[in-house]
Amino acid sequence: MNEIYTRRRWLAMAAATAAPAKPLRGIFPIMATPYTPAKALDYEDLAHEVEYLDRCGVPGMVWPQLFGETFQLTKEERIRGMEEIARAAKGRRPAVVLGVQGPNTAAALEYLERAESLRPDAFIALPPTEGKTLDDFVHYFRALGHATTRPLFIQNADIGTGLKPPIDVLIRLAKEYPHLGYFKEEIEPAIERMRELARHRPLVSRIFAGNGGRSLLYEMRLGFDGCMAGNAYADVYVDIWNAFESGQQAKARELYGKLLLMLNCEQYIPGVREYMMKRRGIFKTMVSRQREVSLSPEAIREIEFHFEALKPHLRA
Repeated sequence: MNEIYTRRRWLAMAAATAAPAKPLRGIFPIMATPYTPAKALDYEDLAHEVEYLDRCGVPGMVWPQLFGETFQLTKEERIRGMEEIARAAKGRRPAVVLGVQGPNTAAALEYLERAESLRPDAFIALPPTEGKTLDDFVHYFRALGHATTRPLFIQNADIGTGLKPPIDVLIRLAKEYPHLGYFKEEIEPAIERMRELARHRPLVSRIFAGNGGRSLLYEMRLGFDGCMAGNAYADVYVDIWNAFESGQQAKARELYGKLLLMLNCEQYIPGVREYMMKRRGIFKTMVSRQREVSLSPEAIREIEFHFEALKPHLRA
């Protein structure tokens, strides 16, 4: 991918991506993936999840990334899932961001081509799982950048490849392809990496955090653009964001403290997120392909104890 881009081409690409139809800012939950008792993907619940997130007031949603068990899905499931989400989201307020990562460049380009036909608001991609070198990383994202003019988030996360792309490499990609100036940063030290990315605005268009939103208020004070976290408490995340944005920092802090009790609970009771997706009526089951979920009565009482504090703040 050694094509030399002329100034005219660069300006054309910049014009195509400078002003997305939707702002791509705020709380963008990573959608979970629902399954039947037999562990088949439940497309009905996937569409229901879109409706739930819309009721929560989120400005956008993302599927299928790590929280969505992307590595547990077949190609056919991912493609049909994207189609179901695009159909369910049509005419709704939230932006749709579709994950197009693949083990290698060819696979990712195939996902991108199929997703492009659904006309989402943006894409997101993890690095290639087969990538071994920084050159592999750059080639992969250059190919994706060349194949679309829609905003494409580069998600930097530890997926076992050991690759930790330097910030200057990410900036070089954004210079070559302005629509790659969108980042979700989860490689430690993530906040320092995000601060370094922020020094390159406006070339860097958006900086999103992850990590379940466990440092959300700090990230907002630092001026980052959003958070892609789990979605069992999407309405609570939205209320925290909106309170902070409107200058009600004490309210945001109080509600955030209640949310952190639930996020902390997830650390010592495996299966909390699956339980909550069913508990809130979003999914019919707690089934996951990553682990077997079996909660003791004591664990459920612990979850419910902390969830009680969030109940007055739920909207969906």
